Amino acid sequence: MFRSKLSAITLALAAAGCAVMPAWAAQQTAQDTPQAVGTAADAKASSKKQTKEDIEVIEVKSYSGSLIKSLNLKRFNDTVSETISADDLGALPDVSMADALTRLPGISAVRTGGQAAEINIRGMSGGFVFSTLNGREQVSTSGSRSIEFDQYPSELISSAAVYKSPKASLIEGGVAGTVELQTASPLRNSEQHTFTVNARGMFNDRASEVPDGQEMGDRLSFSYQGKFADDKLGVAFGYARLYQPSVATQFIGLAYNTSMDVDGIKETAPNEFVSEGFEMQHKGGEEVRNGYMAALEWVPHDAFTLKADAFVSKFDSEAFARGFRVKLGGASASVANPILNGNSVIGGTFNRTSKSFTRVEIVNDDNQDFDQVQSFGVNADWDITENFKLNFDLSHSAAESDFRNGLLWSLVAKDANAATPVFDDNVSISYKLNGLNLPDLGFNQAAAFSDINRVMLSKYGIYPYENEDRVDAVRLDATWRLDNPVIASLEAGVRYSDREYSNDRSVYEYGNDGAFSAAQKPLKLTADMVKVVNFTGDFSYFPSYLAIDQQKALAAWFPNGIPQPVKTWGTGNSGVLASQRVTGGPDTGWSMLQSGEVYEKVLSAYLMANIDTDLWNIPLSGNFGVRMVETDQSATSLQNVGGDPKLGAQNIVDDAGLVNNQYAPSVLGETYRDYLPQLNLNFRVTDDDQLRFAAARVMSRPPINRLASDTSTNINNDGIISGSSSNNPYLRPFYADQYDISWERYFSETEGAFVAALFYKDIKSFISTFTIAEFDFKGAGFFVPDVIINPESGVPVPVTNGSYTTAVNNSKGGYIRGAELAYTQVFKFLPGIWQGLGVSTSYSFTESEIQQQTNLGGSTVDISLPGLSENVFTGTVFWEYEGFEARVSARYRDPFVSEQVAVNEQIVNFDGETVVDMQTSYQVNDQWSVLFQVNNVTDEPTKSYFGDETQTGTIQFFGRQYFLGVTYSM
Repeated sequence: MFRSKLSAITLALAAAGCAVMPAWAAQQTAQDTPQAVGTAADAKASSKKQTKEDIEVIEVKSYSGSLIKSLNLKRFNDTVSETISADDLGALPDVSMADALTRLPGISAVRTGGQAAEINIRGMSGGFVFSTLNGREQVSTSGSRSIEFDQYPSELISSAAVYKSPKASLIEGGVAGTVELQTASPLRNSEQHTFTVNARGMFNDRASEVPDGQEMGDRLSFSYQGKFADDKLGVAFGYARLYQPSVATQFIGLAYNTSMDVDGIKETAPNEFVSEGFEMQHKGGEEVRNGYMAALEWVPHDAFTLKADAFVSKFDSEAFARGFRVKLGGASASVANPILNGNSVIGGTFNRTSKSFTRVEIVNDDNQDFDQVQSFGVNADWDITENFKLNFDLSHSAAESDFRNGLLWSLVAKDANAATPVFDDNVSISYKLNGLNLPDLGFNQAAAFSDINRVMLSKYGIYPYENEDRVDAVRLDATWRLDNPVIASLEAGVRYSDREYSNDRSVYEYGNDGAFSAAQKPLKLTADMVKVVNFTGDFSYFPSYLAIDQQKALAAWFPNGIPQPVKTWGTGNSGVLASQRVTGGPDTGWSMLQSGEVYEKVLSAYLMANIDTDLWNIPLSGNFGVRMVETDQSATSLQNVGGDPKLGAQNIVDDAGLVNNQYAPSVLGETYRDYLPQLNLNFRVTDDDQLRFAAARVMSRPPINRLASDTSTNINNDGIISGSSSNNPYLRPFYADQYDISWERYFSETEGAFVAALFYKDIKSFISTFTIAEFDFKGAGFFVPDVIINPESGVPVPVTNGSYTTAVNNSKGGYIRGAELAYTQVFKFLPGIWQGLGVSTSYSFTESEIQQQTNLGGSTVDISLPGLSENVFTGTVFWEYEGFEARVSARYRDPFVSEQVAVNEQIVNFDGETVVDMQTSYQVNDQWSVLFQVNNVTDEPTKSYFGDETQTGTIQFFGRQYFLGVTYSM
């Protein structure tokens, strides 16, 4: 929204204008006639052209050549940025672009399943990172706005840039930064024709520890770029396939969501916090990614270029998790010999009581995830006159994700062969957490976990998430070159985008995971359905268990066909028509309320001036401008109006044919406008030294799935109404004012650079979950009856206000500030074979006053901003000699906060980690080269905890990945 008060950014823009105006006035005074203006401009252009020609731009096809090319791109960019440049398509060795980007200063990654997926920029998580492909907004399969970079094969990307400071012409959306990926532009290729083939085999050294784990994988890619018709027609296409095993052995602690008195001191001390339990699992499976890229470029006239490009990536994974899920039993469990860390229980012996749900579940989960992203675009570039240029762009980006979470629960019976099996409720669990090391465990039923005469299938559940996200955009940009001593050109543009996101939930459940159901009886397992699995290595003291073939078990349990999940109210939902309602039936209304659509229409326009002048005899370049953004966002909603037709109640039919007449469908949302001023100044102090300053107002919209409307209300038997909504269609963006200053020194006598940078971000607000006690539901538009009938007593009870929990924009922000150092050098001055020795390192320090709170560890504690590591270091040492290349890379990051691996919605602390990779290659001849690569050389695990290291979160080992391959190019 526009505000008349001058912000710090506006003042910075005004200061920039004051700085360049004296230089402009002095030069304008000396140029009295049009002829004089033209002469001065021509002389200045000639001088600048000569200056740039004096700078040697090295294009060497090697790792060091790629580094120097990236430095050249950074050097001449008009914003604070980092770049990665490949010699050709297929030249980047990384499994995905996430791995490649983590080599850049100030950038780190969160590993999922051992692979870098989400990137963090300057201490901010992926939700604050905006990403484009060929300058176009990309949607994601994750349901958020942050793209999953492992969906983008590095073999199909020719370059990547990370804009840490924006300019007005860039699409808004990145408070942390903007990542711009580029595919091939064939007419810019230095060769007439290039063809590259990569083939690599893969081996994981921990796969043998996982039952049915796959040890071997492979990568295959090929790409072609060609120029035809006197270089007026360019063609490029590429294909990249990845097949890799996914294996891990893990322990996962669950949140502390129960409080109870375990130390027996009720009068002088509060209750202690107890964890829900923990899991010990083998994870395995396979991932297959197929990526496709194509581009067609046509220049019918020197003043006109037409380009069409396409990118498609399909990422399918099938994974299993097998082992134990331990439920400690809640506040009614019997606890002996408790071990405390402050007020939280980290050990003891838990026994099942008649009121507790203490148990050990043998889990055999099978998940399928089918993801696809598509990006298509057409771009026309037209030099209408020598000084006026138009660019038109039309684009479509779409993503689909079908995640099917299939779960099998098994419980221990007293005798699985009995005519009516009985659940064995003699359960005793002893454990002691050991912080960031594996815990001590003991189970009285341990021998039964691998006994087919004791273990029975008790429940089957499948919970799909189906997401679709697409954005269509059209953009028009214009550039006017000016004959002006200060402003070299003006740019203006307008963009319109239409985005639609949908989420469909569905469910099928059969049986009971807490005991044996009399109505939906457990399944007796047979020998052909199971095999005994032993933990090995560091986990070898965990009990053995039965791994169950899900397809065989389900075929026996459901001989008439395996039921499929549906989006349904459930026959036990209170709003279902009385004729369809079943007492005690399932209530799965959440599958209806959590399904819906989000709509987002954005109109943006910008005006930007490009500076090219001298200030006190120092060449000054850069830009300043403003971007206007108008957002219209809305979401579908189902509001409980108590079945009142006057309030819009309708018959809402689910996929199972059940009718609920309590809800009114509606669309909720709002429209708002923002103005984002931005400034970039680049002072070329000497031929080798450059000083940059940048200031900007930036914004990041909430994750697209957080704009959904999923509000639900409930009135308990005492007449207290409460409500919750994890999302909110009225959420506004995150805003920040940011400032950057950096010094860049480029080495002229050797090859390399040293860069020192400072940055400061003033974050205005964050999205948080907030609970309002005694919320005025009726005043907020909710349907609230005056009285209800207590179902137990039959007595009318007045309805009173309870609490309401929802997502809101809090007004408390804070700063993020830090420093970055980067040093790259090829030691050409060394004698003989050592001339190919080089190093590329970076260090970043980030701190923030922003604190968030979590109670997942029991007590409410402050945690840092998700994604923020105070210290991050990357370093690569490389050596090249007569076709041989070798390099070792290390990435270290301090402890940070992020979402716990494999457990949704658990934001926890992660331990610091150091990941080491190495690669060697040899260029056999002009066409053939061979490569050997090891990722995660030290087998670095992922470890997390709940606020305090003694309260274990995740301990997950992935293993090392070995690659051996060949490359053919011509």
